[in-house]
Amino acid sequence: MRIDTGIGTVYVEVDGAGPPALLWHSLFLDARQWDRVRATLGAHRTLVLLDGPGHGRAGRPPRRFGFDDCADAAAQVLRALDLGPEVDWVGNAWGGHVGYAFAARHAIRSLVAIAAPPTPLPPAQRRRIALLTAAFRVAGARPLTGPVVDALLSPTVDADTTTLVREAFRGGDRVGMHRVMRSMMLARPDLSERLDRIGVPTLLIAGAEDPMWTSERAARAATGLVDGRVVTIPGAGHIPPLERPAETAAAILELWKA
Repeated sequence: MRIDTGIGTVYVEVDGAGPPALLWHSLFLDARQWDRVRATLGAHRTLVLLDGPGHGRAGRPPRRFGFDDCADAAAQVLRALDLGPEVDWVGNAWGGHVGYAFAARHAIRSLVAIAAPPTPLPPAQRRRIALLTAAFRVAGARPLTGPVVDALLSPTVDADTTTLVREAFRGGDRVGMHRVMRSMMLARPDLSERLDRIGVPTLLIAGAEDPMWTSERAARAATGLVDGRVVTIPGAGHIPPLERPAETAAAILELWKA
């Protein structure tokens, strides 16, 4: 179904049984990034899987929006579905950043943030992202697909995973995705100050092959949490639910059981 929110129309699928868990994907992907953990997690939770604005089957977002706007949009979705009052949050990269904001503003049982540094982009990385964003605006996704896939996935990933990421990146709304890139990457604020306001069990997941979010950085971030823990997924890059689904699902279930 499609649900109107303050950041545009999002596409939502509901699956599974049990208390609600909202899953928000990484930038450049869509809800298909959860396909390989969907059955396992859905045996324990009612999964709310979003295509975020500008991605997949969602609508085009407004020109300027922030992480609090995304968090409030997720709350709108849960109210529209009559699910709550508390939710387990699972987010990858963009979805993890939104999770920090959501956990600081809304009722939540637990938080899983995968490959989601709470700090702003470092200067060198920001310059590279600025060039990528400008090139995307001019040329679209197709000529940039190779570099994006290489940045997101580990070198040993299988062909099916590469194809899924390539299709998701190319399948988003060009104008909408560009707006998300500017708002969620280039204008990403320091979310570290939100961490000490998150009082629920929180799991930070890092892919062992992810240069953007190492286990060491995750461990440092976890010290700012009231109840934080870290799991490193061997052989995974920036999208562990696609690259190492069994290990990622096991880590999430361990948090839920605890």
